[in-house]
Amino acid sequence: ILEGKAFGLIFEKPSTRTYVSFDIAINDLGGHSVTLPVTSLGNRESIYDIAKTMERYVDGLIIRTFKQQTLEDFARYFSKPVINALSDKFHPCQIMADYQTIVEKKGKKKVKIAYLGDGFNVANCLTILSSTVGYDIHLGMPKGYEPSAEILALAKKNALKSGSSIVVSHDAKAVAEDADVLYTDTWIPMGKEAEENKRIKVFQPFQLNTTILKKAKKDAIVMHCLPAHRGQEITDEVIDGKQSVVFDEAENRLHIQKAILTYLYS
Repeated sequence: ILEGKAFGLIFEKPSTRTYVSFDIAINDLGGHSVTLPVTSLGNRESIYDIAKTMERYVDGLIIRTFKQQTLEDFARYFSKPVINALSDKFHPCQIMADYQTIVEKKGKKKVKIAYLGDGFNVANCLTILSSTVGYDIHLGMPKGYEPSAEILALAKKNALKSGSSIVVSHDAKAVAEDADVLYTDTWIPMGKEAEENKRIKVFQPFQLNTTILKKAKKDAIVMHCLPAHRGQEITDEVIDGKQSVVFDEAENRLHIQKAILTYLYS
């Protein structure tokens, strides 16, 4: 599908699964990739100049960046596909792999997802996904860390069509009650390291541990987008337990990257 096509990988943030899965997916589908050594986009050279130069060389850009605006600037200036490999607002490739994992484990039935953690990029996308496909999603997080009003408004609009319910709560046990899926993410996103001590303290009641796991259904699955900070947002007993599908979820990143590329270029 990608024979003769080249892709630029621009990664401002560290990456394991996203970088490796995209690089292998491109090569498996017959294309090849080049990684740009980027320190800070827009400083040494403007985003406009980078985008206009790269569109002469490559067939698509895969960008992992701090600011959503950076991604949108590239999409505006670059005339070919730009794939969001993560921004501060969204992580869509991850959530598509999560959806694949849920369907694999639970079938196509309606499920309740309990998300415990920060209302950041993963929570944003998980809320939008759930409201689009008709999953019930209950978000548990400290006050002040909820998804933005913009994200919740979009999700509630979607929910009117799909029959999804969206609940934001500050009670972790209530959120986990009778859940089919328990999902967590790091308490300290990249770029928020200066808040580490404060975040560890306020998020502690939302740790995904055996007490919380017992509130969910007996056949509930445990998910985490990784990397995991074991002992913070999730305990070893849970992430390594029999209900964890974390590494199936990680594997599905490769399959979803292939699906995204196939959709865009076939």
